[in-house]
Amino acid sequence: MRRREFIEILGGVAIAWPLDASAQTRERMRRIGVVMAYAENDPNGQTQVAALREQLQTLGWAEGTNIQIDVRYAKDNPGSIQELARELVAQKPDVMVSNSNLVTKILQAEVHELPLVFISVSDPVGSGFIKELAHPSGNITGFANFQPSMGSKWLEKLREVAPQLGRVGLMFHPEPPNFGYLRSAQAVAPALNIDLIELSVHDRLEIERVLATFAGEAHSGLVVAPNVVAFANSALIVALAAQYKLPAIYPFAYFAKEGGLISYGFDERDQFRQGAVYIDKILRGAKPAELPVQYPTKFEIVINLKTAKALGLDVPLQIQQLADVVIE
Repeated sequence: MRRREFIEILGGVAIAWPLDASAQTRERMRRIGVVMAYAENDPNGQTQVAALREQLQTLGWAEGTNIQIDVRYAKDNPGSIQELARELVAQKPDVMVSNSNLVTKILQAEVHELPLVFISVSDPVGSGFIKELAHPSGNITGFANFQPSMGSKWLEKLREVAPQLGRVGLMFHPEPPNFGYLRSAQAVAPALNIDLIELSVHDRLEIERVLATFAGEAHSGLVVAPNVVAFANSALIVALAAQYKLPAIYPFAYFAKEGGLISYGFDERDQFRQGAVYIDKILRGAKPAELPVQYPTKFEIVINLKTAKALGLDVPLQIQQLADVVIE
């Protein structure tokens, strides 16, 4: 090879390297918008978002390098949810994330063709978010929380821990999925000799008013269905149940860890980690319609024996042995 030809080839290689390196540094920053049904200072919402962030990092997404995550906390206020959703959508994110039915319903109307991954949503088909679980066939997919049959299971579990109960209120936000839990509980209540009372609530003030009225009779208990109002007011509900001496069962472990008697549900942090997997797939080219909606497959029982003692309950040893976590 002639010396001049060699220098020209070498020069070409030298020029190509910085171009490749420059292309890597110019990788487009991806944006994720998240709207949560919690107050910003609520540790439960923060823990779930932290799980999402950690899993995305594990999958190769580094905040400030190739991804930006914008989180907004809206509690259970529809006006705030809509305002924050529009704010994030205006920033043209690559993916939006929601938790709860109320937040998802509002985001559904705002995202248009943007991919939306929902987490901890009840009855996504009946709620109109998707057409079918296996093939969502749109720009929305994600993770559901409980089948309607959980309404009966919560009532049965509560009765096992507090067998003296003759009257139980089911607290729910009046939206279609929660009526499924109500109907399920109503179906088994007569066999359990329980008078089931509907406790419909929209906000904090209604929670306070409804429980003050309901707690007037002896041998009463409480089932708290999963919904945006319960998420945003978990500490209040637990405190009022303790104040009125109401044995209560909750859908998530953090209620029991905050002082609730018993919870029967799944690990929401794990579902946010699964949500991160779907976000990763979408950012790498997958379509939401290709990602089936999933329900949890593992459920856990958490019992707070300290709360049981305060309520005068002696939790059977067999129930304690079946629990995944026992808080002494």
